[in-house]
Amino acid sequence: MQLDSVRVLDLSRLLPGPYATQLLADAGADVVKVEDTDAGDYARYTPPTTDRDVGALFDSVNRGKRSIALDLKSEVGTTAFYRLVEEADVVFEQFRPGVADRLEIDYETLCEHNEDLVYCSLSGYGQTGPDAERAGHDLNYIGVAGLLDMTREDESMAPQIPGYQIGDLGGGLFAAFSIIGGLLSRELGNGGEYVDVAMTDVVASFSQAVAHEALTGADPRPGETALTGGVPWYDVYETADGRYVTLAALEPKFWTAFCEEAGREDLVDLHGTEDPAELTAVREELEALFATRSRDAWLEALSDETMVGPVCTPAEAVDHPQLEARGLIERPDDAPPRIGFPARGSNVPESHDESIPAHGEHTDELLASVGYDEDERADLREAGAVR
Repeated sequence: MQLDSVRVLDLSRLLPGPYATQLLADAGADVVKVEDTDAGDYARYTPPTTDRDVGALFDSVNRGKRSIALDLKSEVGTTAFYRLVEEADVVFEQFRPGVADRLEIDYETLCEHNEDLVYCSLSGYGQTGPDAERAGHDLNYIGVAGLLDMTREDESMAPQIPGYQIGDLGGGLFAAFSIIGGLLSRELGNGGEYVDVAMTDVVASFSQAVAHEALTGADPRPGETALTGGVPWYDVYETADGRYVTLAALEPKFWTAFCEEAGREDLVDLHGTEDPAELTAVREELEALFATRSRDAWLEALSDETMVGPVCTPAEAVDHPQLEARGLIERPDDAPPRIGFPARGSNVPESHDESIPAHGEHTDELLASVGYDEDERADLREAGAVR
């Protein structure tokens, strides 16, 4: 997973696109943030800030990248971008549909400068369909895709906003996957290609566990399916100290292990029952049982075979010994800690560039790399086409 020779021109900002290209950068790609000459990526200034006086979100998903500030609304700025495209492998944009066309940096136009280009567009609803130009954020996408409706205990409760941005991050992850797939396809002799990724589509694809029912006339309801709390052996329970544990004993062997270790062998044979009264009775027994000990006492008392785990706060999660052991939590000496690249393997980079690019920090360097001499760069700066 060494992408050292791959150059990505990244036109995205905030979270979804930068998360995608951070994954690529962590795998070794040369990611160039193409920012406007005014404010650049808004995440630079979004609180909270780190001790590097930059937005924490920006710091988290823009490490090891380079920044060039170009005015793509000017002819000379666009020309400079075309020259960068000639030397690039990937162009990644997150504009609303139609913007890239108006700026004349759409796939068809850029192919005239690099026919082997892998071009990925990431947007909320995709480039086609009645909602293509609709403005939106993560909450809108998960609402349309059906996830928000299922994120509640039952229909008597209002939908609950998930703690993480599933549409943004899922869309970014799938965009990174699509870019890697496009690069592989090109290496196999198929040339460059265009990929249209919609965050709403990605979240909808996460619905596989309920998709069959939804597609065949039923309407799965929150709290009623096996994976949304419809059965007592797959649910969340409050403990004596007001904390919570997860119980996910879907398979009979894990339910048996749990019941035996918890001293409730009498419940073993009720696994798999569909009788409403029995399901209610088992749930009430489990609620009373878990309420007898603290969360950590239960975790200490039960073995790894019981399918019981903690509900951690974000602060507890980043200190969890499992994540620490995997090396996911990176704590460099000269940079703020961060959540690192979520894969391990024989050829995965173990160290990463932790530098954060200043707005337009690498403009001269990148323009020089595509043939602009010092005088030409000065002319572009004087014209306001670069920063």
